[in-house]
Amino acid sequence: MPETLSPREVFRKLIEGIGAGRFTELADLYAEDAVVETVFEPVGPRRVEGREALRERFAQVAAHSPVELTPANVVVRDTDDPEVIVAEFDYHVHHRVTGRTFEAANIQVLRVRDGLIIGSRDFHDHLALIVAGGDLPHLAAALEGRNSS
Repeated sequence: MPETLSPREVFRKLIEGIGAGRFTELADLYAEDAVVETVFEPVGPRRVEGREALRERFAQVAAHSPVELTPANVVVRDTDDPEVIVAEFDYHVHHRVTGRTFEAANIQVLRVRDGLIIGSRDFHDHLALIVAGGDLPHLAAALEGRNSS
């Protein structure tokens, strides 16, 4: 019987998969009923529920993301709850369309049970990605549309 991965090991597999652009494999790291909250997401859904919804989201990222993400400065902190870790890290980002390179800060609070992520609260610097892509006008229009409805 294979050993169950620890929360640190699951996070390592997650961040390595992101860095390698293997987005289509990432949903397999999540429990069937996992909940992921992207707390600072400016206009998209801030809560995704279930492995299959995450699989769809990761497939969209794989097909349409204009950025290459290289994890750096990774620090993983244990908590007094053995299922929960806090990961602080940066992405070295290369935007393939604009050619811009920059760093984006991130924090993830992961709850891992039986070797699978059951919950994640993700704090990513979405604004840095939007600015690098030259998409501030689109963001402003989306925010105005959301606020007026």
